[in-house]
Amino acid sequence: MTEGNWRLGLFVDENATDEQLEKLTAVFGGQKGGPMEAATPLIGEMLGVERAHFELAEDGLSHSVKIGDAIDFEIEDIVPFGVETGEPVRLVGVFHPASSEFNAAEAKRSKISAFGIEYEGKTGISASEFAWAA
Repeated sequence: MTEGNWRLGLFVDENATDEQLEKLTAVFGGQKGGPMEAATPLIGEMLGVERAHFELAEDGLSHSVKIGDAIDFEIEDIVPFGVETGEPVRLVGVFHPASSEFNAAEAKRSKISAFGIEYEGKTGISASEFAWAA
């Protein structure tokens, strides 16, 4: 991944105004600074922006996202055998635009069919907190 040539496609909630769509496209394209600006040298091709219906669900260790008919995945945080607290495995010190700490997770469902990309995954990460501010 660090070699670049990423292909980026962006989904924006169908209820976003045209102004919100424009600003979100600028943020995730790196034109507004912040974490995504650091990733722009890695992006080789912008595949487009689409509006879609978003569904998000959280239930304990389970997290799922469905975006239109293009993305459907569910992950479950991994709790190691013998950990009586129920605390999931933590990844700390990760270089990622969303956070430097995540829970390790297993994919229960993972399908992406968007922007000419077909993908099915087996692992995942989750974060309990996420915030960006301008």
